[in-house]
Formats: sequence, structure tokens, C-alpha cells
Amino acid sequence: MTKKAAIVTGGGRGIGRAISMELATNGYYVIINYKANEAAAKETLEMIRQADGDGNIFAFDISDSSATQKAMAEITKQFEIEILVNNAGINADGLFIMMPEKDWHSVLDTALNGFYNVTRPVLKQMIRKKKGSIVSIASVAGLMGNRGQANYSAAKAGVIAASKSVSSEVARLGIRVNVVAPGLIQTEMIKDAPVEIIKKMIPMARIGKPEEVASVVKFLCSEDAAYVTGQVICVDGGMI
Repeated sequence: MTKKAAIVTGGGRGIGRAISMELATNGYYVIINYKANEAAAKETLEMIRQADGDGNIFAFDISDSSATQKAMAEITKQFEIEILVNNAGINADGLFIMMPEKDWHSVLDTALNGFYNVTRPVLKQMIRKKKGSIVSIASVAGLMGNRGQANYSAAKAGVIAASKSVSSEVARLGIRVNVVAPGLIQTEMIKDAPVEIIKKMIPMARIGKPEEVASVVKFLCSEDAAYVTGQVICVDGGMI
């Protein structure tokens, strides 16, 4: 309980890695959650330590209620969590009329049920301390909808709505809850996307960097954002 700690779900790669690095360089002991890619999580932790930061890795599937409950009980016993970043998410794209039921549920279970499974135990600790910042990584898809992404758009829209509701419930208790909605960001998730076509829809005409998302998360977690809660900030080059 001697170190201020931050949890980043899906923190081993992509946007999650950039956020983990950003928080670590700002003095936080970063708890990196991952589901299966242990090598990426270890690589992120090594990068943090090379930058004179510190942290640890925890493997659990945030869509699994019992596994998450067990992991979070251990984490909140060991650490005083000041920051939670709900970053983990998956996509399983396809036209809605042809979407298998498993693809619908797996995407919602990870983003939306994962929000519930991780946020509640952290929030209980934050309420006792009357301090904390929660930032969820949604998507512009949750604001505008994307063809072939009904499941992903629904999941991210749900995270946005849930975050707004929770923010109003805990604002007087010293806890802030906000959302960052990235657009097209250079990660593995866009490897099959028609990038050149999408770039034409972006006023800045380029793909965003994970570090540009991480910088906004850092701001929302800092005292510079002490009067900011219940907000959705798009990091999308002007798409929305």
C-alpha cells in the first residue's frame, strides 16, 4: 500500500502499452492485465523498468466474472488503486445479418461486462479513500456506428453510457469517470481495415498513434483534469 498504483486492462500492447508506459513515467506502479499474450505483457513491463518505472503483470480474462473477482481481490488487497483504465477490447467484425451469436457475445462480454467486472471492485476501494480516476477506452464506433461492427459499436456505446451514469453517482465522493474515444489508431486491431479509404474520411488525413491516446488518458488521470468528469473525448483526427 506504499505505492500509488494504476491498473490498465489489456495493457500489454497497442494503446494499452502506450498508456501503461505513460502512467509509469508519471510515477505510477502499473498493473498490466492481459488475457493470453504473456510475452507482450512481459515486454511492456521490461520497457517500463528500462524507463525507471515499475509494475507487475496479472493474467485474467476480464469477461470471466469469477476469474476477475478472484484477481481483483488479490490486487486491491496488495495495492491502493488510484487509476483504472478500462482498455481491453476485442473485435469480431461482420455484417449483422450474418454475425454468429458467439461473435456478438464475445465482443460485448469483453468490453461491457469487463467494465462491470473490473470497475466495481476498484470503485469500492476508491470510495473508501474518496479518491480516484477511471478512464475507459471506447471508440468513435460507439458514437457513430460502423458498418460491419454492430457488436463492437454496441459494446463501446454501452461503455460510454455506463461511464456517464457511474460518473454522476461518484462525483461527490472524489472520483472522476471519463471516456476516451479513439478513431483509427495504428495498432494490430486495424490490420485488416481499409486504411487508405478510411484516411480519406479523416480531416487530418493520417492514422493516429497510440501515444496520442495515452497523452489524453494521462491528462484525465491528472490533477489538471480535477474538474472534468462524465466526459467523452475523441482522439480521432477530426472524424466526429
